[in-house]
Amino acid sequence: MTGATLQAIRYQRGSLEIIDQLLLPHETLYIPISTLALGHDAIKTMKVRGAPAIAIVAALSLAVVLVDPSTITSGRLSTAQGAVAFIEESLEFLKTSRPTAVNLFDAAHKLAKGVREAGAVANAKGQDVVDKYLELSEKMLEDDVRDNMNIGRFGAEFILKVWKGGDDLRVITHCNTGSLATAGYGTALGIIRALAGQKKLTHAYCTETRPYNQGSRLTAYELVYEKIPSTLITDSMASALLAQNPDKIAAIVVGADRVAANGDTANKIGTYQLAITARYHNIPFIVAAPSTSVDLNIASGKEIHIEVRPAVEVTTLRGPVVELESISKGSNDVVFKTHNGQDVAETIAVAARGIGVWNPSFDVTPAELISAVVTEKGVVLKEDGVQQFDMKAFLTSH
Repeated sequence: MTGATLQAIRYQRGSLEIIDQLLLPHETLYIPISTLALGHDAIKTMKVRGAPAIAIVAALSLAVVLVDPSTITSGRLSTAQGAVAFIEESLEFLKTSRPTAVNLFDAAHKLAKGVREAGAVANAKGQDVVDKYLELSEKMLEDDVRDNMNIGRFGAEFILKVWKGGDDLRVITHCNTGSLATAGYGTALGIIRALAGQKKLTHAYCTETRPYNQGSRLTAYELVYEKIPSTLITDSMASALLAQNPDKIAAIVVGADRVAANGDTANKIGTYQLAITARYHNIPFIVAAPSTSVDLNIASGKEIHIEVRPAVEVTTLRGPVVELESISKGSNDVVFKTHNGQDVAETIAVAARGIGVWNPSFDVTPAELISAVVTEKGVVLKEDGVQQFDMKAFLTSH
């Protein structure tokens, strides 16, 4: 039995709050996003992350600004032309927050196109343009949740179709692809939710996802929140887990920040090595992503820009301090050090001083290692004997 799905984005017209994911899993705090600068900062500093969630938060950040009294009284929205210009400038600014996730750029393009069309209507007023933007951005929020639930349904159906291992069905996932990475429900984690909801899932394994630990901090948080039987493993344990459970792991399921036209997929660093071990152990490797993550403008993963993040993410860790005595006892449960009833948090160094660091946030998994791409429109498979996907043909026909 699973619990209620976590709501990581709270929105009603004029108000946007998000869970500050930098504080998870130790503190659940909703922070308000009331300006473009706050929206940009939340994305850039990874208070919110996950390709779909980034796009939604960016879009809704501007939606909140457009109904703010200070924006209205500034006069920039008084004419249709002025409103279009303000919205396009704002979207260009928000696009600079994260370069790899295509959903942000896709959302900005669609929103800009919609307001330009609204502004081109005869006798259009500034409010008409604003109303169109609000309609489109709010619909993105609704559509993302619906699309994620469809991804979960299609992905669960596919796994159950190809699984030949009986009732003991286990799945491995990487990074965070749940409610914290989307508008709600999730993509790869949505598939796990769907399997659990049908009582078909025995166990889920999530990798810690170094160096930012989205798996241990965020995915584990969601799995515990929803009472899904689960175990945390380090990134380097996946191959050993497959070797020791050759007939129990039904699939490795991951998300995507960008999928090229041939199916090459950019996802959180560490995804590529999971695909390699899945191939060696003959385990289906499944990518779950909304169609907005598919970039038909790039032929292959070679064209995907990979974001390189600061070295401190590798060389330091931050979290609440625990009492050493509780560690020495060897128990899974530790005692946290507190001050005035609050956890004491510290940042510590975990690497040798002076060592060089390379910290790419993503890697690209070649299409030939991917068994299927699950979208809200259905499951994309390869033609017999072909090593790549025809994403354009699938999306066009659906």
